Amino acid sequence: MSSLAAADHHTAIEPAKVIQPAWVRIVHWINAVAMILMIMSGWQIYNASPLFDFRFSHSITLGGWLGGALLWHFAAMWLLMVNGLVYLALGLATGRFRKKLLPITPSGVISDAKAALTGKLSHDDLTRYNYVQKLLYAGIIVVGVVIVLSGLSIWKPVQLQYLTALFGGYDVARYVHFICMALIVAFLVVHVVLALLVPKSLRAMIIGR
Repeated sequence: MSSLAAADHHTAIEPAKVIQPAWVRIVHWINAVAMILMIMSGWQIYNASPLFDFRFSHSITLGGWLGGALLWHFAAMWLLMVNGLVYLALGLATGRFRKKLLPITPSGVISDAKAALTGKLSHDDLTRYNYVQKLLYAGIIVVGVVIVLSGLSIWKPVQLQYLTALFGGYDVARYVHFICMALIVAFLVVHVVLALLVPKSLRAMIIGR
């Protein structure tokens, strides 16, 4: 059973306090900007050679044409890679990943998922992630690593032929890249929706305002 399951009675919300350290908030917003730029420019690149029988609307793409989209995509790629490496290094060095994301157990995920769906998941201690949050945040880190590696294999399929081969070839790497993009978009949508649904007083605690 999850330690975050709601108790029979709720404790009063404590005064606002900073939940995330400054470096986490900084890299978080840099990552968000870089991801949005990469997604929008990536949609324009996709439109030039679609994998499926649809194209993204020009109104939500970035770059105007293939060449412009590639420039935006590569610029945002370096920002995301550098900032992502900083995030991974600090997360490992400070022990934040181990403390925040581990352990993850199937029983804990199922328990917290049921509690969330029935409105019984406790939010009394925002310094701790529930098991569903742990799974999602750990998963999106893995997806982020895969999308970067698959992107590199698409960008330099000859120079990085071993990496491209690891994904099953250039064509398969494109599908992997697209699927990872879709997962990141889904994560961002859920993340924003949940942030909007959280009461204002709790949002103040999360962002330290």
